[in-house]
This record gives sequence, C-alpha cells and structure tokens, in this order.
Amino acid sequence: MTNPTMRIHDLTTDEIIDREMTADEKAAYELSLLPRPLTPEEQATADAKAGLLAKLGITEDEAKLLLS
Repeated sequence: MTNPTMRIHDLTTDEIIDREMTADEKAAYELSLLPRPLTPEEQATADAKAGLLAKLGITEDEAKLLLS
C-alpha cells in the first residue's frame, strides 16, 4: 500500500513537487487527525452542560431547538 501524497510548492522557483509521504510524515499526519484531550476548563464546561441537560431532561438537539 502506498503512502498518501505530499505536495511541496517552492514559492521562490514556483516548482511543485508531488511525492509520497515518508513513514514519519505519515505517522505525524495520522497523529494530527486524532482529537486532542479537553483542557480542564473545557471539561468543566462540558460537564456543566451535561448536568444541566440531565436536570432539564432534554437532549442537546432539543436544547439547540429551543435556542434557535
């Protein structure tokens, strides 16, 4: 199986090079696609929202409908 293609554009010479990613480049690319962990502040906000929705007994989609 081939690796994804990488395009390099040298703006100085206007040369465009298409080549396969190296194994390291592919691994870094795949790692960048993973979701990042939430910060403590983001997690606290998500927990507060989930708690409020649970108290109200509605889903997130239903809350969005109320706010639109």
